[in-house]
Amino acid sequence: MRRFLFLIFICSNVLAAPVSVNVTSNKGNPVFRAVVYLEPVEPTDFPVPDSVPDSIPTMDQVDSQFMPHILVVQKGGQVEFPNSDSIKHHVYSFSQAKQFELKLYRGAKAKPVAFPDAGEVELGCNVHDWMLGFILVVDTPYFAKTNMEGEVDFDVPEGKYKVKVWHPRIQDDESNLKRNIKVASQSNISFSLQKDLLQDLSGFEEQTDNFSEYE
Repeated sequence: MRRFLFLIFICSNVLAAPVSVNVTSNKGNPVFRAVVYLEPVEPTDFPVPDSVPDSIPTMDQVDSQFMPHILVVQKGGQVEFPNSDSIKHHVYSFSQAKQFELKLYRGAKAKPVAFPDAGEVELGCNVHDWMLGFILVVDTPYFAKTNMEGEVDFDVPEGKYKVKVWHPRIQDDESNLKRNIKVASQSNISFSLQKDLLQDLSGFEEQTDNFSEYE
C-alpha cells in the first residue's frame, strides 16, 4: 500500500484531486527519498497558504551524521539543529541559498535558522569532514519524499502545476526533472532518470534501509 507522505491540504470551496508520482533510475530501479514538489503555475486560480507550518522541522546530528540526510522545508520557514551526540559539532553552509554557521556546540543550544530563499543548501561540519546533509527549500506547500518504491502521493487543489524532482545524487539535466501538468482528476506521472546516480554519501542513515533502491 502506498504511503501518503504529504499532509493533505483542502481549502473550502476548492476541489482537490490525487496526484501520484513515480521516480526510477536509468536502470529501472526505484529512487528512494527523492524530493518531489508541485509548484502552482497560476496560484491566483486557487488559494495557496502563505504561511509555513507552525512546527519547526529538525536537522539533528546523530553518530556524527546529519539526521535526516535530506530535509525539505517551505520557503520562509525555520529549521532547528540540535546536536544529540555527546561530542560538539560545528555546522555550516556556504550555499548560495543560505550561508550560516553554528559554532561548536552540543545539545539543543543552537537557535533555529531561517531559510527565506528557495534553493539547495548543503551542510557540513568543520570538525568532521565526512558529515554531509542537504536542505531543499521550496516555494510551495506541496512537497514530499518518495518511499522505497520510488512513489509519492499528493492531494492538491485542481489547477496547473509544475512538478519537479530533486535528489543530491541525481545528475540529469533540469529539463528531465520537471513536468507541467493540469490537475483535474487522478494524475499519474513518471520520471525516468537518464544518467547514473552519484555515489551514495548519506552515511549510516541509509544503512538501515535497502540501498538497492538507489542502484
